[in-house]
Amino acid sequence: MPHTLASLAHHSALKLTVLAGADRLATPVRWAHASELIDPVPYMEGGELLLITALKLDAEDPETARRYVRRVAGAGVVGLGFAVGVNYEDVPQALVTAAEEESLPLLGVPRSTPFIAISKAVSAAVAADQYRAVTEGFEAQRELTRAALGAEGPAELLARLAAHLKGWAALYDASGAVVAAAPDWAARRAARLGDDVARLRERPAPASSVVSEAAGDDRVELQSLGTGRRARGVLAVGTGAPLGTAERFAVHSAVALLTLTTERSRALQEAEQRLGAAVLRMLLAGEPDHARAVAGRLYGGLLDAPFRVVVAEPVAADGADGAEDAESADGPPVLDALADAMESAAARTGEAVLAVPEGGRLVVLAADGGAAAEACAEHAAAAEARFGGQPLPRGRTARAEAGRSGEGLAVGLSAPSGPRDAAHAYRQAEQALSVARRRGRVLVEHEDVAAGSVLPLLADDAVRAFADGLLRALHEHDATGRGDLVASLRAWLSRHGQWDAAAADLGVHRHTLRYRMRRVEEILGRSLDDPDVRMELWLALKTTAAVTEPYGGGTA
Repeated sequence: MPHTLASLAHHSALKLTVLAGADRLATPVRWAHASELIDPVPYMEGGELLLITALKLDAEDPETARRYVRRVAGAGVVGLGFAVGVNYEDVPQALVTAAEEESLPLLGVPRSTPFIAISKAVSAAVAADQYRAVTEGFEAQRELTRAALGAEGPAELLARLAAHLKGWAALYDASGAVVAAAPDWAARRAARLGDDVARLRERPAPASSVVSEAAGDDRVELQSLGTGRRARGVLAVGTGAPLGTAERFAVHSAVALLTLTTERSRALQEAEQRLGAAVLRMLLAGEPDHARAVAGRLYGGLLDAPFRVVVAEPVAADGADGAEDAESADGPPVLDALADAMESAAARTGEAVLAVPEGGRLVVLAADGGAAAEACAEHAAAAEARFGGQPLPRGRTARAEAGRSGEGLAVGLSAPSGPRDAAHAYRQAEQALSVARRRGRVLVEHEDVAAGSVLPLLADDAVRAFADGLLRALHEHDATGRGDLVASLRAWLSRHGQWDAAAADLGVHRHTLRYRMRRVEEILGRSLDDPDVRMELWLALKTTAAVTEPYGGGTA
């Protein structure tokens, strides 16, 4: 433990006497320094025992003594050692009084004790403390290494680290979820640091931060794990006081061991990813039996139950392909974050998940109803909440809105499928992804596309341009005041060509309606008897109506 003024005062060979500040003797002493300067403060660092003979100091003058003591105490000097019988036969009372007023310990140094003896005693104690810290640090490193190599791995390492720190420790995975904590109660404490962990994970590794909470009694330090651009995990340690040398050594050892474990796991994950890519290619090529043989125990369980195909793409705000934003082998950050969330969720429940980067995309096979699929939905919901999950404002593209929201992600999810229908499920996911991008949504499921209306698909600039061009001549005719051909066409089509019902809706005679429909055919140069023409005109009318009624809501 650090040398203190008390240990110096009780040192039998030094024979020091305590003259003031007896209640402050537990203060650690970093060094002992002799100085006869009137103002030694510029040369102090704090934590020193200042040794003086008052060669130049009028220690008997109360005001001089008061100014001197106040100044050195303010500089962090922890005590004064005054040489008796050198310049003064006794310690001046003015100096004793000034020290008492500032609660600064004042030690009387007998003539038989040279200052160098005090310096040696402090130096020896400091060296012993450093040796103890290094020794304890090496012992902690050995214990942590044995724990990391044991069957329980990180869990045991955290338990040993928490015991060494007399505090707690927690490990977060790449998604920011708590995967282990010691003691057990620390998991609740660690869960409250999610925002701080997220901010640290955004910084290149290695990085660290200290967290202070008004409601917490502990000091929490976060250390990122990993050697690449992105943190692969975070270590949190909580203690009642700042870390000492031995504790700091132990934390650094834990970070190194966990980083090594993480990077080794990353290498295994990359190998699994290559295997997963081969399995995926076989499934999409219609070779489920070969895919199952290659999947083995790693992915075999995933192929034995219904799974969903997820296809995700980054979305850029500037109109460029989001995949072009990838700057490293790790892939676009938005896809990394989604993959981390799904893989971490699957790891916690022991289920298999197959995630494969594919040309700027992420393709995932996840068990239907499993933790990975749920994590995908939760990740998308959090992103969707950025703009309330509402359809895009008219005039905004999905790409621009996604960039504005800061998520930059579009995800398509297939219906539940099996190995023999994997290629079809992949197409479903792609179709859902296309709708997600078109609607400006983060996640669209194929069931929603199949069960919903086709009208949202018409919210496209190219479709609106086609509709405007098809109906332009009719609008120009109506603008002259010579009839209401657009409204008449809409009423006739909505009544499936029933003349009396459509005429009643318009409040005109059926012969008037027949005349208007002939004029429509003449102006457009197309026959209304052709079902394709009627379909195109109806979709054009619905598309132009969607300008004022988003996605064609309401009645025609």
